[in-house]
Amino acid sequence: MSMDNVIKNAVLVGIQLPKISQDDLESSLQELTRLVTTLGYNVVGQVTQRRGSDRSASVLGEGKLKELAEWTGGKGYISAMVEHKLSKAALKWKAEEPEVIEDEDAVSGLLSEEQKGSAQIVIVDTDLSPSQLRNLESVTGVTVLDRTGVIIEIFSRHARTKAARLQVEIARLTYVAPRLRETGGNEDRGGGGVGGKGSGESSLELDKRKIRDRIKELKQELGAIGNEHQVRRARREQEISVALVGYTNAGKSSLMRAMTGSEVLIADKLFATLDTTIRPMHPETRPKVLLSDTVGFIKKLPHDLVASFKSTLDEALHASLLLFVVDSSDPSFRSQLEVTRSVLSEVGATETPSLLVLNKKDRLDENEKIALMNEYPEAVMISTRDSEDLKMLRDKIMSYFESSMHDEDLFIPYAAKGIIGDIRARMRVLEENYNELGVTLKVRSTSDNLDQIKKKIKAQG
Repeated sequence: MSMDNVIKNAVLVGIQLPKISQDDLESSLQELTRLVTTLGYNVVGQVTQRRGSDRSASVLGEGKLKELAEWTGGKGYISAMVEHKLSKAALKWKAEEPEVIEDEDAVSGLLSEEQKGSAQIVIVDTDLSPSQLRNLESVTGVTVLDRTGVIIEIFSRHARTKAARLQVEIARLTYVAPRLRETGGNEDRGGGGVGGKGSGESSLELDKRKIRDRIKELKQELGAIGNEHQVRRARREQEISVALVGYTNAGKSSLMRAMTGSEVLIADKLFATLDTTIRPMHPETRPKVLLSDTVGFIKKLPHDLVASFKSTLDEALHASLLLFVVDSSDPSFRSQLEVTRSVLSEVGATETPSLLVLNKKDRLDENEKIALMNEYPEAVMISTRDSEDLKMLRDKIMSYFESSMHDEDLFIPYAAKGIIGDIRARMRVLEENYNELGVTLKVRSTSDNLDQIKKKIKAQG
């Protein structure tokens, strides 16, 4: 087996700041474990510490750094690359730096012989500055990723469509740019010239300029694709659409497949779905209802990724109805629901009507089901494995749309061409009555569709 195929062992680092409870810390680390597992790493241990701030140069205290280095076989301290004399401003900042709370009693340093040196990568459950990243790599002697780095790497692997790949690449380059470092000791500063460095431009500065230029190109390319998406969306504007939104792994893709009968990727992994999938409900309804599956949300989702996936979330912004799908068996689903609402508010999807779907009820006992329905009386509780539940949700969706529709009698002469087919495709036909001149259809539809059909009838009259 080549080294590329060997599964790397990861050790996680959690920082418990003053406003973070023990439950919050554990929940965040559990989520990070799933992210890391999705990335293909094996989590072998955790190092956690209470701290007054996460701004210190090495994130952890000295004792915990040594413990972390035991996991990786590193030296346990930061190597000084260059001895720098601190400026007055730096000295002042150091003097004003928040007091650090170190839980030194928790420093064990007593790993088993099997655990020592068993980790080949360190994952930190917070965002790290470039210098913090460098310092931790110096301490541990292995690659260090922060939470954002992990999420971007997962997105990079899961993006399928051209738009998603462009969006992920923009986010990745935006993340990488400030973390670039010089590759050599004494980098030369070259002169200008076509295709060469600018006057006095170092290799590092050149790399950063290339990244800025590449991001600009990618955004232009994405803008062109965005125009195509707007054209396609404009064609769908007259159709009713429902967007499934919610936390990653809440069961949106399973519900999508169950409601549309389509082959949608379902995987017990975070961010299995990145590209928007749009399918009509099946059996097909009259009027037709389109369902769209969107990228899952997560706590501490990097803002660059929220911004880069705005076009994906635009499906939610333009939907007629939002289905907030939650895993009702997950004790933390309430905070996950808040995360979903918060991210949607960032893209402006706050005015769209919504329905809460309490998914995975087959994992609850009867008392838990009763308690949840008392807490959320307007919600729909389902299991995607129960056909009766799916029918109930389907009826609930249709009754919501039909509540704003009108019933009307339309007379269509036999000489009119294509109108009856158009009506059957876009409206619900309640009654049909025929005579020698034509057919009278009692239909239920939106005002817009009724107006369009009446114009067509008049034009052919």
